[in-house]
Amino acid sequence: MILRRRLVALLSVLSVLALVYCVFFTPLLGVRQVDVRGNVALTEDEVRAVAGIDSGSPLVRLDLKEIHDRVAGIPRVAAVEVERQLPGTVRLLITERAPVGSVKLPDGFHLIDSTGKDYAILPAAAPGVPELVLTLPSSSDPATRAVVGVVNGLPEKLRPEVVSVAATTGADVKLTLTGDRVVKWGSSDDTARKGAVLLVLLTREGKTYDVSSPDLATVS
Repeated sequence: MILRRRLVALLSVLSVLALVYCVFFTPLLGVRQVDVRGNVALTEDEVRAVAGIDSGSPLVRLDLKEIHDRVAGIPRVAAVEVERQLPGTVRLLITERAPVGSVKLPDGFHLIDSTGKDYAILPAAAPGVPELVLTLPSSSDPATRAVVGVVNGLPEKLRPEVVSVAATTGADVKLTLTGDRVVKWGSSDDTARKGAVLLVLLTREGKTYDVSSPDLATVS
């Protein structure tokens, strides 16, 4: 009886060890599919290539943080989630950056996102967003941060009228609207208030609207 119990216990231990070995060191629960979701401009193959997940790799031994960091390094990627899904799938949930505007430079139109990051270059201006007139677009550039801050805070009603947004410093933002109308905006401070004041001013005829000091806004 005792021998039988010992044999059963030994078989149980061996079964557990065999299962652990199969799960951690064999393709039994290995990667069979890398499922990419949420991509728009990026192709699934581009994302898979950067993720670098080998087919057959034991699912439970994958370093999800390493995979995350590799995919997050793609310039177009704003955020990524990496998930294991038994029995053999790794899912990559991608959020791509969206442009708030594009900057025309000698090598093409640089797409700028809501953080000021220059993340892609196109041969033509991005549709549906204004041209950003900047010398060196970068999230560390005061002019870029000011321009992006203004664009991010514009009233929805005003956005379709904005043709371009320009700045050389963080305090001289200027908007060009349809009809060759110009708006002197100043800094990105009080953007919500300036936007509300500008909507009122636009009910009056003029070519130049100055909301840089919203308490003393003018039309000429």
